[in-house]
Amino acid sequence: MSPEAPARTVRSATMEDVPGVARSLGRAFWDDPLYQWLFPDVITRRARTLRFHAVFAGFAYVPHGVVDVVEDLVEPPPRPVVRGAGWWDAPGHEAESRPSFLLRSLPHLAGMIGASRLPEVSRFFARVGDARPLEPHWYLAAVGADPVAQGTGVGSALMRTGLERADADGVPVHLETMNADNLDFYERYGFRVTKVMDETGTPTTYSMLRPAG
Repeated sequence: MSPEAPARTVRSATMEDVPGVARSLGRAFWDDPLYQWLFPDVITRRARTLRFHAVFAGFAYVPHGVVDVVEDLVEPPPRPVVRGAGWWDAPGHEAESRPSFLLRSLPHLAGMIGASRLPEVSRFFARVGDARPLEPHWYLAAVGADPVAQGTGVGSALMRTGLERADADGVPVHLETMNADNLDFYERYGFRVTKVMDETGTPTTYSMLRPAG
């Protein structure tokens, strides 16, 4: 007999979830082209990718954005485990642009990326941000599942939850991905590529938009 599927919940994250969010997304993205570029040293990349997601979850998206988590109840003993997370900005809100986030995150980012690279990285993300629509929209900053739970519907549950909010507001959704392998997944939810940024020395970036539902 196959084991029963764990009891699963999709809910809003709290600050207590930051370690679980960082763990699941850090494990999901440590070999993504963006993080290969940010953290070229493969030996330290996994740890730095987890810390990167902890900084952004703890200082920006959990307190100032919208974060959903998928939580499984695993045994033994029964305990909840975060298996994936989605980070969103509501229309008119940019969690990463808040002065408090910039001040609190800068020392951590300098330590992870290197102070000498911060201007280069900042310019890259500024160019990526230029592709965001001018009209009101929801922004999907990140969505991912811990590799141990990939293929079990975690990503789909997170996408449905966020897109239902956007549809209730009647506005489009924008995202970026630096991994061409993700395009098919997003296209299944109605996203289409609106811009490709392909510059020497930086990850190829695909901006995608899903019209208002």
